[in-house]
Amino acid sequence: MSQAITAVGVLGCGLMGSGIAQTAAAAGYRTVVRDTADDVLAKGRASVERSLTRMVDKGAVTAPDREETLGRLVFTTDLAQVGDVGIVIEAVTEDLAIKNQLWRELDDRCPAATIFASNTSSLKIGSMAAATRRPDRMVGLHFFNPVPLMPLIEVVRGSATSVDTFDRAMAFARSLGKEAVASRDSSGFLVNRLLVPYLLDAVRALESGTGTVADLDTAMRLGCGHPMGPFTLLDFVGLDTVVRIAGIMFEEYHEPRFAPPSLLRRMVTAGQYGRKSGKGFYDYSVAPPVPVSVSVEP
Repeated sequence: MSQAITAVGVLGCGLMGSGIAQTAAAAGYRTVVRDTADDVLAKGRASVERSLTRMVDKGAVTAPDREETLGRLVFTTDLAQVGDVGIVIEAVTEDLAIKNQLWRELDDRCPAATIFASNTSSLKIGSMAAATRRPDRMVGLHFFNPVPLMPLIEVVRGSATSVDTFDRAMAFARSLGKEAVASRDSSGFLVNRLLVPYLLDAVRALESGTGTVADLDTAMRLGCGHPMGPFTLLDFVGLDTVVRIAGIMFEEYHEPRFAPPSLLRRMVTAGQYGRKSGKGFYDYSVAPPVPVSVSVEP
């Protein structure tokens, strides 16, 4: 019989990792967050504290709830502390070699029943399962940013994932208060398979002179009811992240619609990543942000 999940391990304490850890701890799980650097852990903990404080201010949670959530969190650089958990969720950089090295190390540290789950947004779960001795217990759990607020998790079943593992992962996702949707193990899964070509097409529309950044954003917000336009969303996700994901998907499908446009690649080369760098398609040094004049010439 499968063991109940009572404790969660999270690998990576960046934007996604800290959000996943907050969500798991708020749902009542003892949560161990591991990263390689103390300053990253401190930044992640501060982010969780700020997020919970905002939720208290808005009346979404109580002050005692905030303290109980923080009390369930352990931040560490010691990978061994992640060993005694029911599920490990990996949220490190989108690099298969880095992810697989972690899985190989954890294979010897975690109990046989522990589920390995990756938050990858584009890499195939089977490519990670093959690096472990527990391919039947490998699954994808793709969260969305900001994790505490976004209601969706994609649960991805690899070709070797057992029925029991998949069912436990679905139940775990729902225990976090999320809506869980099932996806086959194909690069980009459900959301990015549709979203990435849309974002890249917006850049191509800008390159061809179809419209300006502001007008294309406004058109999609008001014409399609999107909460934000494609360029605002690109800046929010990170242009470097989109280029990396699109590149992985292009390698998988070899379809032109997944190929990052030259304008996007040039902006990433120039260090214009969006919100996190202060400038992308918008300039965030002023409030409200204003569109940047981008050169569409190669």
